[in-house]
Amino acid sequence: MSTTLKEYTQEELAAQPIGAWTGVAYRLVVGAIREQLAVEDLTQPHWWTLNHVAGDPGGWTRAALTERLAKWDDLGTDFDAVFDDLTGRGWLTEDAGLMTLTEAGESGLARARERGARVHRQTHEGIDPADFATTIDVLRRMAANLGGDGNLPD
Repeated sequence: MSTTLKEYTQEELAAQPIGAWTGVAYRLVVGAIREQLAVEDLTQPHWWTLNHVAGDPGGWTRAALTERLAKWDDLGTDFDAVFDDLTGRGWLTEDAGLMTLTEAGESGLARARERGARVHRQTHEGIDPADFATTIDVLRRMAANLGGDGNLPD
């Protein structure tokens, strides 16, 4: 779904309000991600949970994972409800307070990853990887300049 964009001078582009454009991009990108996750009856916090638990099976407690994920949450999520939902679906188990994905959870995560990959491909269409990397680096610097954490997540 490539769209032809009107060309502007560097001066015209440099004068644009970054907050407005990052806001537009955020709403569209996150909206597309959330739309695709909703097909699997998942939210972003479900997605984050599945990815983190898959990356460190038996290594996350509810408290530690909530602390880790809360900084990315803009919805006021009740993470215990997310963990309970995934457990209730049979996608997640807890043994001695440590979370592990079940086979059903692994399958759900794989489906969600494919949906996310589609959004990723659409988002990156027509963008040179070097330009994308520069954009991320500029946004990291802006975040750091304003007192935020400009480092990539661990």
